[in-house]
Amino acid sequence: MAAVFFRAFGGDFVPRWLLFVALVTSLYAGSLRADAPESAADTKTLVILGDSISAAYGIDEQAGWVQLLRNRLAEQGLDVEVVNASVSGETSSGGLARLPRLLSEHSPKWLVVELGGNDGLRGYPPRALQGNLQRMIQLAQEQGVEVLLLGMQMPPNYGKAYTRAFAAVYPTVAEAEQVPLVRFFLEPVALVEGAMQQDGIHPTAKAQPALLEHVWPCLESILKGNEDIQSNSLCTS
Repeated sequence: MAAVFFRAFGGDFVPRWLLFVALVTSLYAGSLRADAPESAADTKTLVILGDSISAAYGIDEQAGWVQLLRNRLAEQGLDVEVVNASVSGETSSGGLARLPRLLSEHSPKWLVVELGGNDGLRGYPPRALQGNLQRMIQLAQEQGVEVLLLGMQMPPNYGKAYTRAFAAVYPTVAEAEQVPLVRFFLEPVALVEGAMQQDGIHPTAKAQPALLEHVWPCLESILKGNEDIQSNSLCTS
């Protein structure tokens, strides 16, 4: 490249030191171009795989806890892209079916699984829910993805036997797959007057900050690489 550059000026003789300078300059410019894509690659991706709770059902999406999470990450200067792959009405089997494509498309560093509520509302067997959650976690871990599991619970009108079996699924899965767990995602809003929409299932816009605060201590530890996250009490609330 350097020789071509000097020939353009019609010179028959080019001092070696000028060729050397031109070559070094060319290589340096090339290195700058090569570094440009790497800066974009520094951004790591967090995928939220959830149902209507994380899809901001019944409220403005900008008021949902996932968008509030994006805002907080930006405020704290954490270079994390949040992909909200939540779908209203999603079940654990639906999430399991969609997960391989999400992993392939986004290559996330982290995955938050917020599923199971619709399984319970439809009376699906807790054992099936457990199997689906475990398989999702295993698929993610096989690709080096760190997983946070958000637990759910059923109202008492589903009967003691079912509600107990359902609630037990999440700590059982978390222990078996060695992933951090927030035992009941809706805990700070479930019994608070005015925190739920008229259907009694979905949190209001005013309740969304409380959801973020509930999950944030554990999620922040994961995003910042706390190696002792499994024994961290912030993730077993």
